[in-house]
Amino acid sequence: MAKFELLAASAMILLSIAPAMAQTATTTSAENTAPTNGPGQEAPSTPTTSTQTTSTQTAPADTSSSAYASQDIVITAQRQSQRLQDVPIAVSAFTADNIAKQQIVNPSALQQTLPNVTFTKTNFTTSSFTIRGIGDLCTGATCDTATAIHVNDMPLVTTRLFESEFFDLERIEVLRGPQGTLFGRNATSGVVNFISAKPDLSAIHSAAEFEYGNYDSKRVKAMFNLPFTDTLGIRVAGTYLNRDGYTKNLYDGRKIDGRDLYSVRGTLSWEPTSATRIDLIGYYFREKDDRSRLQKQLCHRDPTGVLGCLPDRLANETANGNSTLAAVLSSNEFFAVNNPALARFGLQSLYGQDSYAGVVNPRDVRTVSLDYSPTYFAKEEQYTAKIFHDFGPVSLNFTGGYTRNVVDSGTDYNLAVENSLTNNAGLATLNALARTGSPFAFLNGVRQTLIPNGPAGGACQSAADPNNVGIYGGNSIGCYPQSLDFDRSRQKNRQYSAEAHLDSNFDGMFNFLLGGIYVDSKSTNTDYFVNAFGLDYASGILGSANAAGLGLPAGNGYFLATPFYRNSDTEFRLKSYGIFGETYFKFTDALKLTVGLRYNRDKKTDQARNLALNVLTPIGATGIEQGLNYGTVDFDPNLPGRQEFANAQVSFSRLTGRAVLDYRITENNLLYASYSRGYKSGGINPPLLPLFNVSSTFEPEQVNAYEIGSKNTFGGGQFRLNLTGFYYQYKNLQLSRIVARTSVNDNVNADIYGVEAEAIMSPIPAFVVNMNASYLHSKVSSDKFLVNPRDVSGGRADAVIIKDITNASNCVVVPNAAGNAALSNGYVTVVNRAVGLRGPTAIPTVAATGAFGICSALGANAAASGVSVLDGVTTNIRGNRLPQAPTYKWSVGAQYTIDFANGMNLVPRADLNYTGGFAASIFNTTVDRIPGYAVVNMQVQLNAREDRFYVRGFVQNLANNNAITGQYVTDQSAGLFTNIFTIEPRRYGVAAGFKF
Repeated sequence: MAKFELLAASAMILLSIAPAMAQTATTTSAENTAPTNGPGQEAPSTPTTSTQTTSTQTAPADTSSSAYASQDIVITAQRQSQRLQDVPIAVSAFTADNIAKQQIVNPSALQQTLPNVTFTKTNFTTSSFTIRGIGDLCTGATCDTATAIHVNDMPLVTTRLFESEFFDLERIEVLRGPQGTLFGRNATSGVVNFISAKPDLSAIHSAAEFEYGNYDSKRVKAMFNLPFTDTLGIRVAGTYLNRDGYTKNLYDGRKIDGRDLYSVRGTLSWEPTSATRIDLIGYYFREKDDRSRLQKQLCHRDPTGVLGCLPDRLANETANGNSTLAAVLSSNEFFAVNNPALARFGLQSLYGQDSYAGVVNPRDVRTVSLDYSPTYFAKEEQYTAKIFHDFGPVSLNFTGGYTRNVVDSGTDYNLAVENSLTNNAGLATLNALARTGSPFAFLNGVRQTLIPNGPAGGACQSAADPNNVGIYGGNSIGCYPQSLDFDRSRQKNRQYSAEAHLDSNFDGMFNFLLGGIYVDSKSTNTDYFVNAFGLDYASGILGSANAAGLGLPAGNGYFLATPFYRNSDTEFRLKSYGIFGETYFKFTDALKLTVGLRYNRDKKTDQARNLALNVLTPIGATGIEQGLNYGTVDFDPNLPGRQEFANAQVSFSRLTGRAVLDYRITENNLLYASYSRGYKSGGINPPLLPLFNVSSTFEPEQVNAYEIGSKNTFGGGQFRLNLTGFYYQYKNLQLSRIVARTSVNDNVNADIYGVEAEAIMSPIPAFVVNMNASYLHSKVSSDKFLVNPRDVSGGRADAVIIKDITNASNCVVVPNAAGNAALSNGYVTVVNRAVGLRGPTAIPTVAATGAFGICSALGANAAASGVSVLDGVTTNIRGNRLPQAPTYKWSVGAQYTIDFANGMNLVPRADLNYTGGFAASIFNTTVDRIPGYAVVNMQVQLNAREDRFYVRGFVQNLANNNAITGQYVTDQSAGLFTNIFTIEPRRYGVAAGFKF
């Protein structure tokens, strides 16, 4: 957003709130209430006197002005119905009215209105919801989420919820800080609990809304509530969204990144007595469209190809194609290393023009040029049973459920169109020589499979084939003039969970909560594929050449399966149980002590392997298991003997807890101080060769969290101010990085502290202003030495960065006597000359030199030559900021209700949200810095008498900001380009609806 636009938007909103400069909470509704007569049940919106809730005495509502008493939001953050202002936890809550007025249609919009919270899409059909600097920084099938996601109190180990649209919610509660003694599975950063609206057993209700906006966006929401009797009723709700894409593809002129999805939820409620309620909830979500996981790639092009992208800055350029795995494995140089006679078949020389030479990367972040259209499919089912019964002295809450979801997406991996392969010299040679009677007749099957129409007739490519044989087994995406580089990410998951807790309701000073939970989650077919014609080509050339060298009959030819890269997690299983409880000691009407404990045990088992040109297989095979040497290939190099899969099992258990002391100064002023210990279980890293120095497992996270807070209501509800300060000591915080095309996770220690202010101001009932602000400081608190994948030299001028032509990873050669650059460069020159490769050359913007080479060959005589060959020179990240942790964040919103004599009213509203700059990577280099950004949303709604009908006009992201919310650096074998993720563009439209 331009500075002028930001200042203008700020002035508009600040002028409207000038009567009272107050910080406001995210609980902005002045009209709605939440359940007070049991979990998930609605209550009248009239002021009430003090009532006894489970283990907590609700403070009397301030009845000096009934107009303001109705502002109370009642939440169940502590598994009991309480006023938000009575809960000694940093929690923000949004009612259904808040959600509509603040245009909170999805998680991206939700995070904009929360202090110390960020949200971004990530690289592998996932996302990260970060609270107070702690988010889903761990990547992989065995990672737990730091922010626990619950729907109707049921924890979701995996979910597509953050891809869907919000609809028919009673409220959303966001708890900041570790949660374990009250909520499901442990969570180190916080909990987001989505609570759906339940049937009203007193009357028939219906509501519907139709919205039309730019990008030909059509959104429908509907709800129908039907009581069969005064004890039994049903509520059915759903939403549908169809819109064109936000991104223009110059290659074919089409729009991509569109949405086509729907969700439906049904709830059957039975309330046989006032003490018993049973809710049965079913939910279904489905999406099938051209949504792209990747939006834009940025790169400062490396002319040498050793890195692909330079590490100094992000530019609208394309990576050097010679840095990629497909290029090095299909190069003249790599073929020559295997057999000098094969050099003539190479698709390119690593010292010549690369496949992306001259390719233009459009400057606009929503304009791309790609030749593989994205595909996206996802669905999810949730089935939940909730049982509540009040026995009098104690009450029972039970939540049990089953969920399953699937996601399968593909996209253009490089977001660019490669140069044509038509009449490529290597293909022309293959076409000419791979014939009967030629010395290279053993390549005839490869020729017939990959270029059946000759070197000008298109190159045929593999599909992302789960059988691991691709085009050589008949699984092809077709034949094209250029290589289509694409990836595929998929996963299936199912989960069972059951949780119950007993809550006491004694008259004395003592009360308790005691509960337990069991979760069984299984993920299968968690796969990540990367396909390119160069991989198909190398698979066939090298496979058939190896077979010929072994004297095998030519047959139809041979290939190395898989003819693409596949990171395969066949099955991951989590079994977890926890026992938790809290005791409440109410010493006086003003002073209360809460003490809670939790014991948790997590058992994880995983079966995984990496596949890429591993197994010599006959052309025509239907599965990799038919490979000639399948029975001898070891898929877990870290264990002795031959392993078909890397099978691993880990178990973790922890005792955690919390203590909270809260003191009520007056009925409307609360002070509290708390200590809590959070825990998140560790996991299993995918199998990698020992040379990459990666641990096979990563440790659990643990945090000691200290918090003080104050919740205050003044003027009978005219002004509320909540303040929080916190300090975290993190041990073994989990962070991911890419090594050899594989996400692995490390542990670091960190300290975090910050403050948050939330407020709501309503000088008159018709005028409501909400504001919040936060400050966050985070740093790595102890020594931790890691290799920065962008520059494995660690900034050393005496290093030589090597692009390994056997796997496209980088290693580094350094002299044992620091500073002797001549020695390291001379050593690389000598070793490279022996295998037909060139010596080092300068890499722009990098102190080190670089060269194509073979790391294992360089390491053979390194010690005797006074040099060392490393996977990288480590740098100490101590003192660095955590990723996705903006120092400053604030938002302000205002609405005014204009009443008309005929009973209608007009409600204009404006919101301004600002997120400060932050680091995208733990290495905190210049290229990792993401600037701050602001978002302005506005709407105006005309309501009929008693709100029966309404019409609304809206605009989101008024200034059309293309702000970046997150970055992801790809692997060295992809050229180290950076994927960026941004907020949605400006959206505007109109909506009309009814409710009765």
